[in-house]
Amino acid sequence: MYMDNIKILGFRASIDSVGDTLDKINSIKQDGEIIQLLNADSVASKNHIIHGVNQAFLAFQRGENLANDINVEIVLRCSGQRQISKAFKMMGLKEGNMNLCAILINSKDYTRQLSSMFTLDENVLVADVEKLIDIYKISDVELSCISVEDIIIDRITKLTVDY
Repeated sequence: MYMDNIKILGFRASIDSVGDTLDKINSIKQDGEIIQLLNADSVASKNHIIHGVNQAFLAFQRGENLANDINVEIVLRCSGQRQISKAFKMMGLKEGNMNLCAILINSKDYTRQLSSMFTLDENVLVADVEKLIDIYKISDVELSCISVEDIIIDRITKLTVDY
């Protein structure tokens, strides 16, 4: 399992049903392609997502994956969590209005199809530092040393070290 290419897009969405939304996403992609939707409010930067996705693929290559499914592994790694329930609480979809981070991996460009379901808006990928501090429970001590983005990336890396 290798990552050949990655595209990260931001959207505003109104989700009536998480299940129906995931079914629609699964219906547009082809076998071997990955489209993973995350709560964009939990995203520090594109670097954060690229690092999490890369760590997920490396975990599968090393046989150190925490989940059996690459999509779930991506959510775990991007959230810096070991528990699936915590990871999805932080980064998963929810019903109602929300900001989405769409990650397209080893896939065609589905921007047009996704834009017919959601409103394309790259601004949702601009981090709200205060929100991230709350979501990731970042301490003042940590903040005095490095940036929020680097703290989150460090936590993702720590999942590998702690394996």
